[in-house]
Amino acid sequence: MKKLLLSATFLLSTAAMVQAQDFKYQTPPQAIQDLLLAPPTPRVSLASDGRTMALLAVQDFPTVAELSQPELRLAGLRFNPRTNGPSRVSYAVGIKLKKLPNGPETDVKGLPAAARISGVSWSPDNKTMAFAVTTPGSGTDGRVELWVADVATATARRLLAQPLNDAFGSSFEWVSDSQTLLARVVPAGRGTAPAADTAPTGPTLQESGGGKKSGARTYQDLLKNPADERQFDYYATSQLMKVKLADGSAQPLGQPGIIQSASPSPDGKYVLLRTRHRPYSYLLPISSFPQRIDVLDLATGAPVKTVADLPLADNVPTNFDAVPTGPRGHAWRADVPATLYYVEAQDGGDPKTKADIRDKVFTQAAPFTGAPQELAALPMRFGGLTWGNDKLALAEGYRWADRHQTTWQLNPSAPAQPLSVLFDGSSQDTYKNPGTPYEHRNAQGKYVLLTGGPTGQSIYLLGQGASPEGDRPFVDETDLSTKKTTRWWRSEAPAYEIPVAIIDASGKHRELLTRRESLTENPNYYLRDASKKAKPVAITHFANPYAAFGGSFKKQVLHYKRADGVDLSADLYLPVNYKKADGPLPTLMEAYPVEFKDKNNAGQVSGSPYTFTRLSWASPVYWVTQGYAVLANASIPIVGEGSKEPNDTYTEQLVSSAKAAIDEGARLGVVDPARVGVMGHSYGAFMTANLLSHSNLFKAGIARSGAYNRTLTPFGFQGEERTFWQAPEVYNTMSPFNYADKMKTPLLLIHGEADNNSGTFPIQTERYFAALKGQGATARYVVLPAEAHSYAARENLLHMLWEMDSWLNKYVKSPAPTQAN
Repeated sequence: MKKLLLSATFLLSTAAMVQAQDFKYQTPPQAIQDLLLAPPTPRVSLASDGRTMALLAVQDFPTVAELSQPELRLAGLRFNPRTNGPSRVSYAVGIKLKKLPNGPETDVKGLPAAARISGVSWSPDNKTMAFAVTTPGSGTDGRVELWVADVATATARRLLAQPLNDAFGSSFEWVSDSQTLLARVVPAGRGTAPAADTAPTGPTLQESGGGKKSGARTYQDLLKNPADERQFDYYATSQLMKVKLADGSAQPLGQPGIIQSASPSPDGKYVLLRTRHRPYSYLLPISSFPQRIDVLDLATGAPVKTVADLPLADNVPTNFDAVPTGPRGHAWRADVPATLYYVEAQDGGDPKTKADIRDKVFTQAAPFTGAPQELAALPMRFGGLTWGNDKLALAEGYRWADRHQTTWQLNPSAPAQPLSVLFDGSSQDTYKNPGTPYEHRNAQGKYVLLTGGPTGQSIYLLGQGASPEGDRPFVDETDLSTKKTTRWWRSEAPAYEIPVAIIDASGKHRELLTRRESLTENPNYYLRDASKKAKPVAITHFANPYAAFGGSFKKQVLHYKRADGVDLSADLYLPVNYKKADGPLPTLMEAYPVEFKDKNNAGQVSGSPYTFTRLSWASPVYWVTQGYAVLANASIPIVGEGSKEPNDTYTEQLVSSAKAAIDEGARLGVVDPARVGVMGHSYGAFMTANLLSHSNLFKAGIARSGAYNRTLTPFGFQGEERTFWQAPEVYNTMSPFNYADKMKTPLLLIHGEADNNSGTFPIQTERYFAALKGQGATARYVVLPAEAHSYAARENLLHMLWEMDSWLNKYVKSPAPTQAN
């Protein structure tokens, strides 16, 4: 009898497993399907002279079969071994060219059937577009090819027969003469790929010791063994070629290697070459591998100078503004013929070390025989350089500890002079953000500061324009000689309009290209004269993708306070035909927590009440079609002022913020506080699990691709730079895994099978579900085949929406009565 019972149990268990394995893709209600599959809006690419625009038709959602093509995941890269190119790209499938402002849209001829286009790049003279075309192939015949399109004739042709090596995702660059490109190609005759499944010749070993600290964040897709190393060498190795536009003739430059980048100097005489080499790491991605920086002669390919040969960066502190020792960030000055610049830490790369000077910037001009010259000494960590001319450059500096950032004005002709502060403040104080200095492309195809004004001393700033009334983007002109700022233009209600490019900054005309939208208007591009009140001229006429569904969504921006006085906001969406008399609705809340060091900054309003709602695959707004109120983008600031860190009181602030959003919706009479669900993706999934663990505010939760056990990310996560050993209480308190025995709320867990995001390994959800199941919690775990951290395949997305809709209907819209204990 006992044997029969065991057999029956085994059969039942096997049947359950088969049922789970044979589960087929499902689809959500038709209204949700139609919204997801609404036609995509084309992307645009603007020539630097502002005279021509390319309209790129966007690929629809790929099928799961397309997403399941072969993929290698090595050294932090993902690529298709059939094509030697990226395995997850949102391609364009067609190109139209349009002369601005009113020219017709002309299809580019000569493209291959079913073209998969990526990496569109304009020549410096704007007469030619270069781009990659991927042919998936079947077996080993796939390839990525270099193509060009003549703008005058709108005709495309393949430029180079030899396939590109596009493993790094950007494999070509224009030279300043507009007649030459540098391309990285698959080396001729490289032979067959090394087998990945050969028998090991010994164990895989790693060692540490000697007091050397080499902690690192948790990365995906790393090398694991010598077989991985051999495959990486094979697929990542490329040959640099100089390719002529006229006839596609190609000349090799230098030797094959793992070339991460190859950038021509502005004068077109040199190439700055960055190659990676052994010894590799099994704990760090390629960005930390040893690297060599060389300058080659572009005419002959002969080596000119080895600028640096840097070791494996495996001993960098885990702080956010920590950097490797030695020179780093080598690049060309954009405003002069051939001068390199780079940065070097003066504090050992450790922001915890006391130092008056954190970083120094150095330059070295061709022919690179003289000693490097110090340009600037920065009291903060270097954040970037924007070049203008021989009298003007802007340097950025930042400090993570207090979220401080500074912009200094430099005179490159007077190196090592005292710094002149141009902007200074908190990186999180969006109300005072001065905007981003505008760069235009010069004749050499390099981006430099646009200068002008009556004295030629003005720069232009494009900003998001955050304000208590919402974002109102702007264009400002700042005279650097007087520090006076004049506002050119600002977005006006009831539209949301952002500046895209300054077409003309001369005295009489202040011509801008903007992208304009409203609650009912799909984003489109316009030309406007900022010096006049004249009506802008429409450049594009992209149709409203939701015209068949009423055209837009009923949206309202809510403003309310948390119990501790911090100002909060959320976007409220209601069903189109909803009336106040209908009463409170079942509700879905979505959020993503953000850390702050100042509660005043935490309470600043973000977003605009006038944006057009375009639904991404991840949106919660689909459920207004099913009779739900939706609280989207609910602000959940996690604040830690002074010596306190935000996460010291994470759960308390989390619950308080969520309660404030529900209370505000209930006060308005649209949210039924007894029927609220919560959802989030990534760090929002982590938030969701914590809210269900530490409150009884919700009837159900949906957590997609999250991390739930912070001891599995012990060297920091999100905005937390302390390690587990420095703040064990914080890590433990913030881990919902530790509270699986307290979970009383149904939780739907969804994860992409091939998640590539740092820290959100699928095992996070796998082990969390096992913990919930072991404690008797109501949970469901859905694994989406072939999906990364962001989901892409049509079948997976439709099924995800079905899962979410079913879960919400069962546990939120019509929950079973609560049974008394």
